[in-house]
Amino acid sequence: MLWVQEDIYGPGFQCIAGGITMLEAMRRRRSIRKYRNEEVPEGDLKKILEAAMYAPSAWGAKPWHFVVVKDPELKEKLSKATPYAAHAAGAPVVIVLVADMKLAKRWIEDLSIAAAHIMLQAADLGYGTCFIQIRDSENEGRDAEEYVKKFLGIPEGYNVECMITVGKPAEQKAPHEEGEYMEERVHLDRW
Repeated sequence: MLWVQEDIYGPGFQCIAGGITMLEAMRRRRSIRKYRNEEVPEGDLKKILEAAMYAPSAWGAKPWHFVVVKDPELKEKLSKATPYAAHAAGAPVVIVLVADMKLAKRWIEDLSIAAAHIMLQAADLGYGTCFIQIRDSENEGRDAEEYVKKFLGIPEGYNVECMITVGKPAEQKAPHEEGEYMEERVHLDRW
């Protein structure tokens, strides 16, 4: 069933009644490091990347590029980028978020917001994800960003922020609890 919400989003905007709320998607989104051996259909992958491209960016620059990695050998190499990337080898998909530095004004923030959109859209579609920091990371004395750029052929003038693993979860984690909201961390007008 569809309903129209014109007052907020403009004429003809349609929502699917009974869909999960944004807060519910946020509660369900957990860092998943174990995945079932199932491909992510291209249609779902497109929806996930589309959500990323709806992210706001400084001055509307949209400096992002997304390298979608499915090749098992490349995923194995990416799993050695940092000490915290081992699970990338077993994920059906690894999305590498890259910034075009000619367009970037606030690339770290822009790509971080795009990453959040990826993870929330994936959660809405029933996938697990995990954020793997690449910028300012290393493994065994090797710069993680240069390592990733080398294996993926990312040219000069582009920076790597992170990688996100995506797949159907092979582990279950409970959703965040409503009790995780901490009133003492909220300050009105002043600290």
